[in-house]
Amino acid sequence: MTKTVDNYSAFNEVNLSNARSENESFEDYKKRQKQNSEIIKLYKTVGRDNFKQMFPNGIQEALKKSEETEKINTESLGEAK
Repeated sequence: MTKTVDNYSAFNEVNLSNARSENESFEDYKKRQKQNSEIIKLYKTVGRDNFKQMFPNGIQEALKKSEETEKINTESLGEAK
């Protein structure tokens, strides 16, 4: 029987470090810490297999899409005023 290798990395390119980066503001640091906490909590709650189904390309891609959507929504609100 041949073993298959699963190269899925849920946290690829996500900064999970508790240390504040050199060029990171305190507000960004706190935001990242909260975000990391929520990501890890979700991962532990749903498990690896369900997390892989939810985020097949890793969580980083979902975070980027979320930021883009937030930016678009903010811009459209600015135009509505």
